[in-house]
Amino acid sequence: MTTTNSDQHSSPSPATKPSIPWKTRLVLTLASALTDTCRRNDGTINRRFMNVLDVKSPPNPNPVNFVSTSDITVDADRRLWFRLFTPTAPSAAENPSLPVIVFFHGGGFTFLTAASKSYDAVCRRFARKLPAFVVSVNYRLCPEHRYPSQYDDGLDVLKFLDENHDAVFPKNADLSKCFLAGDSAGANLAHHVAVRGSTSQFRVLKIVGLISIQPFFGGEERTEAENRLVGSPLVSVSRTDWIWKVFLPDGSNRDHAAANVSGPNAMDISGLEYPDTVVFVGGFDPLQDWQRRYYEWLKKSGKDATLIEYPNMIHAFYVFPELPEASQLIAQVKDFVSKRLSKI
Repeated sequence: MTTTNSDQHSSPSPATKPSIPWKTRLVLTLASALTDTCRRNDGTINRRFMNVLDVKSPPNPNPVNFVSTSDITVDADRRLWFRLFTPTAPSAAENPSLPVIVFFHGGGFTFLTAASKSYDAVCRRFARKLPAFVVSVNYRLCPEHRYPSQYDDGLDVLKFLDENHDAVFPKNADLSKCFLAGDSAGANLAHHVAVRGSTSQFRVLKIVGLISIQPFFGGEERTEAENRLVGSPLVSVSRTDWIWKVFLPDGSNRDHAAANVSGPNAMDISGLEYPDTVVFVGGFDPLQDWQRRYYEWLKKSGKDATLIEYPNMIHAFYVFPELPEASQLIAQVKDFVSKRLSKI
C-alpha cells in the first residue's frame, strides 16, 4: 500500500497475481459471468433477470451493529430515493456534530442499487466506523436512462438534503460537513456532482471532501493497464466499452468529458471550489491508469489530492469484508475525514 500527495510519484509494482482468497475469486467469476449474461448485444439489459440475481437488504429501523436504516423518497416519478444510515452507538448519538457522507454505489451506471446487499453492508460499515450519517443514493440506471440522468439525480439529492435537512436528519447531523463518496461508476458520479455542486448555491450543505474509490474513467486510448490486465473480473475492456456505449450520448466516443475527465475535452476546474480528494487505486484494476491521471489532473488544476494505492488488489476489493485491505481502506477513509474536519 502506498500513499502519495505530491505531484511526483511512482506507481508501486504489483505482484504477478492479486492477493485474493479462492472464495472471493469464485464470487468475482460468478458475478462477471452473470452480468455478462444480463447484457444484450443490442445495448439493452435483461433487467428482470438482473433483479433476481441482485440480492437486496431491506431498510431496518432497528439498529443492527449500532446502525439503523430508512429509505427516503426524493422524486417518486423517477424512482429517486436514498437509504439513510444512522449510527446509534452512544459515542455517535452523543456527538453534537457528525458529518454526512453522500455515497454513490458502483455497477457501471447499469447494475445494482442502494439496497444491494453488498452496498448496504459497506455503507453500514462507513456509518459505524467513521462515525457518520451515510446517504446512499439510488439513482437511475442506464441504458434506460442515459447521461446525464445520473448526474442530475446526484445533484438533486444534494438539493433535497439542503432544503429538507431538518426533516431528514437528527439534530446532530451537520450538513456543513458533507463529503461525497463513491466507488467505480459511483466515484465518477461523485466527481461530476462535485463539479456541479461547486457552482450551486446551498443554504446549509457544504461539500468539504471527496472520497473517490477506484473511479470509473476511460478514453479512446488503450492504456498499459488495460492491455496488460486482459480478462480481469468486473471491468474487462469489453465490459467497459459496452457500458460507455450505452451510457454516453449517441455519437459520442470515450473521450467525452463524462468518461475522460482529464482528456482532450476536460473541463477547467481550476477556478472552482472543488473539494479536497482522496483517490484509491488497485494494482490489478485495468482502470488504474485513468485513475492516476485523474489524481494528477486534480493536482495540476490546483486542487488538494491524495493518492492511495493497493498494489495487489483488484477492482471493487473493498466490498469484500474478508479481505484485510477492505478494513484498511475504511480506516483510511476515516483518517481522511478526520483530517479534513480538523481543518474546518
